[in-house]
This record gives sequence, structure tokens and C-alpha cells, in this order.
Amino acid sequence: LLTDPRGSSAPLGAPQVQSSPLPCLTLQEKLLSHSSQLAVPEIQASLVPQLARSICTQLQNFLRSKCPELPFGRFFLSGALLDGLEVLAADHIHLMLPVVLDAGLWSLISGEDTVVRNPQYWMIKRIDLGYFPRGCSPWDRFIVGRYLSSSVLNETLHKLLVASINWPAIGGLLGCAIHPVVASRELKLEVKHDQVELSITLFPVVEMEDKVLLAVPPEGLVENLWLESFYRAEVSRVKELDAADSGARQLCLRILNGVCRRQPSLHKLGGSPVTHIILHLSDAASDWAEESLADRFQQVLEELVASLEKGVLLSYFNPKVNLFSGLLEEEIDEMGFVLYRAISEPELLLK
Repeated sequence: LLTDPRGSSAPLGAPQVQSSPLPCLTLQEKLLSHSSQLAVPEIQASLVPQLARSICTQLQNFLRSKCPELPFGRFFLSGALLDGLEVLAADHIHLMLPVVLDAGLWSLISGEDTVVRNPQYWMIKRIDLGYFPRGCSPWDRFIVGRYLSSSVLNETLHKLLVASINWPAIGGLLGCAIHPVVASRELKLEVKHDQVELSITLFPVVEMEDKVLLAVPPEGLVENLWLESFYRAEVSRVKELDAADSGARQLCLRILNGVCRRQPSLHKLGGSPVTHIILHLSDAASDWAEESLADRFQQVLEELVASLEKGVLLSYFNPKVNLFSGLLEEEIDEMGFVLYRAISEPELLLK
């Protein structure tokens, strides 16, 4: 009796099945493959802006009829979805409410010169009260201690959102349910449609002296401060750089935004901090071609870890501003730990 010398029980002549090894993808290939999974579902990408614009129009019409004395500019939408930088789901968008000020009656005071000592915040001071007494500006009703109060303006708008607007009627007109978030410090609407659920955050915004200031006061007793936003400049600069050298900065940013969105511990790094890192690196690393995506991705991780170790990420547009100043020490430690591991195994972030 003949037996198989290898001890196999397979009958003689049976073909030997060999398992082929799985293909070993490079980081570059994994990043490009991962980027294709980040697209916002088409129905959301088209429906959300349409729905948000309709709500925007309804809200503007209401405020014009309810508060005709307040000179708001034309409301507009903002956010990563409209700029092609949103990933995974279109579930939030910003609605901007421009506050139109007479430049001759108001001036800016840097946050460096206030009690918070934070250069990203500004105060908007009412000036020339001797020549133009209180009441000359329709916004004087929101003054606290000669400064335009972001908190008082937000509180007034919050009351209007919650108590004065007939949201069920507007929702019925638009085919959705709209609810103002009563307990939030932010001005926020929750929208439920058959095909999407959406959060809309409203921001009164002042544009003065080349600054874009949002009515987002810091937590605490200081109620007159306005937060400088770099978002418009960030997006404009990234797109400008990519257009100049056919670069992959936006692709890298979308991938990193997806990473930060999927990992709860990294949520606060998404958007602005990652964008500023990419902009800083663009000054130092000239090769942003798609073929170099893996190198640049790795470099961004290394720069983020180095910045977290110092607790400092300077704004690309104002080096006096530390974008990490609002983070807690334990948040910095957790983010640093996750990203430090990812430097040697970046694939951990792509699962």
C-alpha cells in the first residue's frame, strides 16, 4: 500500500490548493483607496444645501419683518460641504448672519489688550458717543459697557428662534421637521427630513478691518468678545496652492478630516488645526503632487504630534494665535498618544 510521504490524506493525483498571499498595499495605495470611501452620499450632497438655503431664506424673511430696524446683510451658508471638503456625511452646516456696522461708529480692540489675553478674540467698541450718542446705531441696544456684546445678541436671537418663529409651518412648507435646540449655548436648529438629518448652527458675523469675527464668546463671565475666524482664508489659500501646482493638499485634508471624524478622540483636530499644519508644511515642502501623498500624510502626523507635545499650534494667518489654547491637557495627551502610534503604523487611522 502506497502512502503519501508527507502524511497528507488527500487522494493521489488531487491538485494541491495553494493560498495566494494577500496583496501588500503601500501606504500611498491605502490612502488613495481610503479617499474613495469618504465621499458624502450623493443624495445628501445635493439635498442638504438645497434644504439649508430654503431655511436660510425663511429665517432672513422673518427677521426682516420682525426686526426691520436691524441691518443684517444677506444671510449665507458656509462650511466644508460647500467647499468640497466634507467627508462621510453631510449632517451639519453653518448659517452666517452678517451684522452690518457703520465703520465710523465702531472700532476693534484686540483680545491681547483685554482680560482674556487671547489674540484670537476681539472686542467691538462703540466710539464717538459724544458726537453720535447712543441710539445712532441700531446695534446700540446690544451694547454692554460701550462694547457690542456677542452674548446679548446671541441671547436675543435665541429667544426669537425658540419662541417667535413658527417652525412647524416652515417645516411643513419645506417637507421636514425643524426644531431649535433650546438648551444649547449655540444658535442651533435640528432638521429632520425623510432622507437626511441635519444640524444648522447660526453665527452672527462681523467683517471689519479685514477680520471675520463670529459671535462665539469664550465660556465664562466675559460676554463682549468676538472670535476671529480663519476659515474663509484657510480654504481660499489651500485651493490657491493646489491650483498653482496641481497639488493634493485638499485630498490630504479630506482624508485627515475623515480620520478625525471617525476617531472621537481626534474630533477637535479636524478642520482648522489640520488645515493650518498643511499650510505651514506647504511653505517648507514644495512637492504636493498626488504621488507624494503618503510622504505628506506622514509628515502631517509628525507635525501634529510635535505641536501637541508643545501644546502649541500657531495660526498660519496670525502667529500670535495658538490654535491649541482651548484644549484641555488630557485631550492633548489622548490625541498625542493616538497620533504617535500612527506615525509608525499610519494604517491604524484608516481602519
